[in-house]
Amino acid sequence: MLNSPQTLNRDDIARRIPHQGRMCLLNKVLAWDRDFIRCEASSHRASDHPLRAHGRLGAACGVEYAAQAMAVHGALVAGAAAGDSGAGVPPRAGYLASMRSVTLHVERLDTIAGPLTVSAERITGEANSVLYSFTVQTGAQTLLSGRAVVVLDAQGIAPGRRAGSYNLA
Repeated sequence: MLNSPQTLNRDDIARRIPHQGRMCLLNKVLAWDRDFIRCEASSHRASDHPLRAHGRLGAACGVEYAAQAMAVHGALVAGAAAGDSGAGVPPRAGYLASMRSVTLHVERLDTIAGPLTVSAERITGEANSVLYSFTVQTGAQTLLSGRAVVVLDAQGIAPGRRAGSYNLA
């Protein structure tokens, strides 16, 4: 069952994730529960979008929208576990460690007229990593989808170490 007694606005989101200013891409959290989150965004149409390059916003930038939805989800779940809404719980540092099966169904996001619906579902997870599936849509049209592994509190990751040599325990 989704927890959605009220939606969270952009300011509520910004209090829960490290992305600030124009880099906070989501406008609202529409619904969430322990395993799922659905957000909405309209920043993809902004001419000063921080991820625009060469006058366009490529569809691969949708991965950042999904990553921010995952970050908000993590903060909300941590907050619920601590008995609050997540605004008072410092978020655990998360790093996007792996992307799999990413499919881009369009070339660009900036040409999409409607709002983006960004959904992420927690497939599995443990203390230091979480596997999510995600989709970015407008209406019924899927724009991109895939899976992502997020590593939390990656204290074992030291600069200059090879990817396979991390201690995640």
